[in-house]
Amino acid sequence: QMQLVESGGGLVQAGGSLRLSCAASRRTFISYAMGWFRQAPGNEREFVAAISWNGGQTYYADSVKGRFTISRDSLKNTVYLQMNSLKPEDTAVYYCAAQRSGPDPLVAGTADYWGQGTQVTVSS
Repeated sequence: QMQLVESGGGLVQAGGSLRLSCAASRRTFISYAMGWFRQAPGNEREFVAAISWNGGQTYYADSVKGRFTISRDSLKNTVYLQMNSLKPEDTAVYYCAAQRSGPDPLVAGTADYWGQGTQVTVSS
């Protein structure tokens, strides 16, 4: 079992920035592809970004490409999501996810483990 704990959410004005963090409980974190998803009220959960186990490959939803950056620090068992140029439509609960078999299932919307989520609210 792997526990994922997100932090860094909050309220920010449009055009601002936030950095989300996700701390993983297992040392085998390094073996997992990691991802971020989000869910806005009334909407289905959607893929945001993913990163391969060694950080060599990254994937982004078109809606965040060029604004968000996913990264990982394997020494800290932590994955990050740097969010710049935030828009009101980025408002959602953001979830961290881990997938043992690689980033492709994350891009497709599935994961082995999920965090509890952190709220991001972007005001206009």
